[in-house]
Amino acid sequence: MLNQCRKPSGWLGRFVLWQMNQRHSRVTDWGLSHIAVGPRDTVLDIGCGGGRTANKLAAMAAEGKVVGADYSSASVAAATKYNAALIAAGRVEILRASVSQLPFPDATFDLVTAVETHFWWPSPGEDMKEVHRVLRAGGTVLVIAEIYQGAKSKFSELAEKHLPLAGMKLFTIAQHEQLLRNAGFIDVRVDTEPSKGWICAVGIKA
Repeated sequence: MLNQCRKPSGWLGRFVLWQMNQRHSRVTDWGLSHIAVGPRDTVLDIGCGGGRTANKLAAMAAEGKVVGADYSSASVAAATKYNAALIAAGRVEILRASVSQLPFPDATFDLVTAVETHFWWPSPGEDMKEVHRVLRAGGTVLVIAEIYQGAKSKFSELAEKHLPLAGMKLFTIAQHEQLLRNAGFIDVRVDTEPSKGWICAVGIKA
């Protein structure tokens, strides 16, 4: 089941993606409340999963463009279906890609989001540098998760105990900040909702 969270596939993966769209919605809204999305922004959502975050971002960047990227073909299919109308209108694009090698030129996006995904990245430090590369000067990165190392929620404590065995890399508050700073981001801030175990980290490309 944990492998389905990391890389959904098959009929079980489709169910997991549906669940993700439901379960991650509130923490996504909370995380997005910490930034300003411009109406004409060009946005990349890494690990787009079932596509609901890309849909939310398209509503915020109402005259812009949102690209959702995921390395799971099942996620690409689900996100494409969820955003069919916006794709037809040219407002959203969904593609298969890895965070480790993003298929975009330097300085392409105003905003890059990563919701419930960075703890699965193959090489978080190097992958965050790849995020930095595709952002324009003054662009924003936003990382959102419902678990982090050191949180006191029951879910976070269980995740901290068991999920690293499946390859998940949980970060402390300080490690979230360092992850962004080491990639070259400035004005880094990390906010948490301790009772829920939620965390979001924001950084700016100089």
